[in-house]
Amino acid sequence: GLWLETHVCLTQLRVNQDEPMDDYPMKAEDGKEEDASTAARRYGVGQTSKDQMRTNVINEIISTERDYIKHLKDICEGYIKQCRKRADMFTEEQLKTIFGNIEDIYKCQKKFVKALEKKFNKDHPHLSEIGSCFLEYQTEFQIYSEYCNNHPNACMELSQLTKVNKYVYFFEACRLLQKMIDISLDGFLLTPVQKICKYPLQLAELLKYTNPQHRDFKDVEAALNAMKNVARLINERKRRLENIDKIAQWQSSIEDWEGEDVLVRSSELIYSGELTKISQPQAKTQQRMFFLFDHQLVCCKKDLLRRDILYYKSRINMDDMEIVDMDDGKDKDFNISVKNAFKLLCRDPEEVHLFCAKKPEQKQRWLKAFENERKQVQLDQETGTQDRKQQPNKGVLAVAEGRMSSMSCREVSPPYACPALHHGHCLQQQVFMLAEPKRKPSNFWQNISRLTPFRK
Repeated sequence: GLWLETHVCLTQLRVNQDEPMDDYPMKAEDGKEEDASTAARRYGVGQTSKDQMRTNVINEIISTERDYIKHLKDICEGYIKQCRKRADMFTEEQLKTIFGNIEDIYKCQKKFVKALEKKFNKDHPHLSEIGSCFLEYQTEFQIYSEYCNNHPNACMELSQLTKVNKYVYFFEACRLLQKMIDISLDGFLLTPVQKICKYPLQLAELLKYTNPQHRDFKDVEAALNAMKNVARLINERKRRLENIDKIAQWQSSIEDWEGEDVLVRSSELIYSGELTKISQPQAKTQQRMFFLFDHQLVCCKKDLLRRDILYYKSRINMDDMEIVDMDDGKDKDFNISVKNAFKLLCRDPEEVHLFCAKKPEQKQRWLKAFENERKQVQLDQETGTQDRKQQPNKGVLAVAEGRMSSMSCREVSPPYACPALHHGHCLQQQVFMLAEPKRKPSNFWQNISRLTPFRK
């Protein structure tokens, strides 16, 4: 399931879930049935049960939003402001790690709650039209992505600091001075993660009790889809960030690396496996391991004795390539007979790469992988993911730097080598489509964690 869904259990609504009385006809004094709205007016209620349920949900949204604003204010003024006064205890980098961009979230939420309150009908809450507020702020809510991605680092940093008593006492003093409830700082810092999950739940509940004829119906429906997409985007970025760490560790295990790092242009390993590469002149054949990332195909050679060690050989820029599926038989360009083959063609400058797989099904997996690589690049362009250059975390950078130090990569014990190196065959898993929101993690990285660490 989605990463954010792990927090959903903490965000359930407090709205009364009784069945709307609209579904149950009422008896008038003359014994005839009358609908709920007529009955409501007859008894002076003024609105139907469904309207009352909508009132409950609207009040819940407004109330929790006000509570959340106070909560953010307490963190910014009660903790961050006090921490900045203690340069002897916290560096600016530490504060950035602990609190992330929560101050930006606070500014955004203050504007959002004002917009909500303008649309709130105090006399008749069920008539409030708040769907447009969520639509207006859906893009700004994407700042939660940075916060959610940073949250594990915040927990780690806090965990280290609270091993020292003076930090425990300091944080507790901040809480007491601000008159905040008795929850630890890491608990307070979890609330923005919970909040972004709660919006789709609240909007789903609001839609449930909004009649299709209500002026707010279409906006609430669109807002629900918009907030689901925000949560989906946050999950996707978090997953990509985790992949970035893994790619950095994978690259640190490759011997004789040349040129720019994979992460300069790529953020996702799409497929990998062994292919026969045929080169001109003389149609020279070579067995090589290939790793297909977004934008590039990396070629490596296995060590003759240690098959779990790879040497960097070359890479191909996929942005300039056209993939050509070839029939079995003689190839005119290379003047040799081929089986299970495909080509990568580049028109400018003219460049031809010929590859052969061992089996037809392996060839089909590669063709599908190339197709998905292009789809992913296109999706990244549409969502703006490619413009957000993300970096691996400090621990991963330390591993990568180990490759350049006197310590060899095998001493660092990189855990992210391709399973094909260990098992001697291509991955059998189909490439996952980036657009699929609820996909499970690729077995590629799961298999890696089970590999025996490299030894000298």
